[in-house]
Amino acid sequence: MKKIEAIIKPFKLDDVKNALNQLGIKGMTLTEVKGYGRQKGHKEIYRGAEYVVDFIPKVKIELIVKAEQVSEIVEVIRNAALTGKIGDGKIFVMPVEQVIRVRTGETGEEAI
Repeated sequence: MKKIEAIIKPFKLDDVKNALNQLGIKGMTLTEVKGYGRQKGHKEIYRGAEYVVDFIPKVKIELIVKAEQVSEIVEVIRNAALTGKIGDGKIFVMPVEQVIRVRTGETGEEAI
């Protein structure tokens, strides 16, 4: 099993969610986050004063999937989140040792 974390622009969330639903992905965890990478924030003007916004709002999607699904899911997320502009996000893939469903006690892939 693998954990996929995708940090994307908030307005691309519906596109990514719909693309994952078409693959049959049954669940995900969503967190609103802030951060910066190469884009290093941006400047805004409020009431005539210019200020720097260091941390840009993003959305983090977390999925636990079967290892054989990873390539397809990563490609679907990438295509759905892509705008071609700086700040499109990142996708991370990590190993998962164990999953336990609290309600039933199921473990492993049955608990996904």
